[in-house]
Amino acid sequence: MTTLEQDRDTLAALGRQAGVESSAARRQLKLPLAPSLERRRLQAYLIFLLLDGAVIVGSLLAVSLLYFGRADDPQTLQQINLYLPLYWTAALMTRTYSIDSLISLKFSQVRAVTAILIALTLTIFVAFFSKSSEQFSRVSTIASITVTAAALAWVRAVAQPLVRLRCGAIAQNVLVIDDGGIPIRIPHAWHVDTREHRLRPDRSDPHMLDRLGMFMTNMDRVVVSCPPERRKDWALVFKGSNISGEIVDPEVQEMGVLGARRGHGFGSLVVSVGPLGLRERAVKRVMDLAIAGGATIALAPLLLVTALLIWLEDRGPVFFLQQRQGRNNRLFWIFKFRSMRVEKLDATGSRSASRDDDRITRIGRFIRKTSIDELPQLLNVLRGDMSIVGPRPHAIGSLAGQKRFWEVDPRYLLRHSLKPGLTGLAQIRGLRGATDSEADLTGRLQADLEYLDGWTALRDIRIIFATFAVLVHDRAF
Repeated sequence: MTTLEQDRDTLAALGRQAGVESSAARRQLKLPLAPSLERRRLQAYLIFLLLDGAVIVGSLLAVSLLYFGRADDPQTLQQINLYLPLYWTAALMTRTYSIDSLISLKFSQVRAVTAILIALTLTIFVAFFSKSSEQFSRVSTIASITVTAAALAWVRAVAQPLVRLRCGAIAQNVLVIDDGGIPIRIPHAWHVDTREHRLRPDRSDPHMLDRLGMFMTNMDRVVVSCPPERRKDWALVFKGSNISGEIVDPEVQEMGVLGARRGHGFGSLVVSVGPLGLRERAVKRVMDLAIAGGATIALAPLLLVTALLIWLEDRGPVFFLQQRQGRNNRLFWIFKFRSMRVEKLDATGSRSASRDDDRITRIGRFIRKTSIDELPQLLNVLRGDMSIVGPRPHAIGSLAGQKRFWEVDPRYLLRHSLKPGLTGLAQIRGLRGATDSEADLTGRLQADLEYLDGWTALRDIRIIFATFAVLVHDRAF
């Protein structure tokens, strides 16, 4: 938190008018509070842009010298002419030059490497259609891209401390105004108390508006916490200022508001959107069909042998069907190999299996221990009820301690915005098995919510491979 000092003359005059001499009136405040960072950010972007260009040219020339014996090889010069404009275009599209790249080294490095790979892809595309691809050496091209990517990441690591020194830890000037609302603190921000500094959103007082303008000078973002009756006044002050203004509303966090919309004569808060767009859903569905279809064919002998052993033990049904809650809170029938005695099946799942559970058959204990009992859910994936990766579906009667899951934490229902999965983030972290206490649910719920926050195909693939390490686990009863 940044401590502000009061303007001595202004506060002394106000103190005399009020008949009170404040200790704050003897302190000096220098306005504006901070220098403008806009120009510094632009300078940093320009420096990164020039450094990237120098790295690309230098890397290509160095590889050319080592591979061809000369730096000015015609192929290399042609690649430079293609890479530079394509890289800069891709970098602008991928936000390689943005505030995030100034404050996060990992973000900056990943976006720079992504941009150079896009440039390589576009270069190959251009070379193919111009029938000049045979002019490029595959060895030198791969070597050039590898060296360039490594050099881009290294240069950003070297330049990042200098950028932070020049632009600050968050590369923005943020002002928090406490006007009697809920107390908030934002790291690396200026914090001002309106009572201490005699500030108020009085639209009818030009002098007060001028003072507010001085406090907000050079600020990239201003956040006000005030009572509901003053929010409209602050909103109008912000609208008349060249500033990004925000007003704190406790209900925004309570309801998980994502944004706001204005319609014909009304305004609304956006509290929910689907976690995946059409493109992401299509990619995930294609992955599900490919993996589930291939796995069903590959595991067919194991599935048939398991089914036969279950039937031979007690001549009962091979599958156990149970209702689970899936996407959009819809119920569906989940398929599992039956692992319990027919007369003791628990259709609602109100009782979790335990280590010495007398309901479990001999073959059932083995298939539960090795997770083989879950394999029929591949059929649920093919039917579209489930996905390979997602929050695990729970029986509607399941308890965490003595409470239903949604009674433990109201966020539980957020899991149903995606299709449930055969495996998930909670499972590879070992958060599985019986929920004997509320704490057993809390950990896996947090993992599920983390999975919902930003889906990528690459993360699904990582979870699938990580699942193989936890197929056999001590929490399977």
